Amino acid sequence: MQRIKPDVDIILDVLQAVLLAKPGTPFVESLLLQYQERGGLSKKQLQGLHSKASKISTIPASKLATLEAIIKKKHTKERSALPATVPLYEKDESTGQMIASILAKYPQHKRVLFFQSKYANNEPLSAAEKTELTKFSKLLK
Repeated sequence: MQRIKPDVDIILDVLQAVLLAKPGTPFVESLLLQYQERGGLSKKQLQGLHSKASKISTIPASKLATLEAIIKKKHTKERSALPATVPLYEKDESTGQMIASILAKYPQHKRVLFFQSKYANNEPLSAAEKTELTKFSKLLK
């Protein structure tokens, strides 16, 4: 980041002013340490510093306004909304009706009972299984 005046450091000035006003504050001390080691603070940390500094009357309003401008300039991470949940498998009503009609006539039909268990467990029937089921229903008519 290119600074216009590198000798002016508002964030450091605000940190030091808050520490002078309230010495021994662990939050501000940790922010100062991180700012000195890494050279910057995150947007949330700057917002926390601004809330602490705004409660102190000895800090000039111009420095608080500059700190607020720095906060607004930082990027905000936004999460996209969760996608709508769609069920993996939707039951085909015609398949359920075919299974019910076959089992009404032949309740012990093993293959159709197998299809019914798959249908009840929301497992999709393959194309071959569906054709077999339609063949069974046509034989009943």
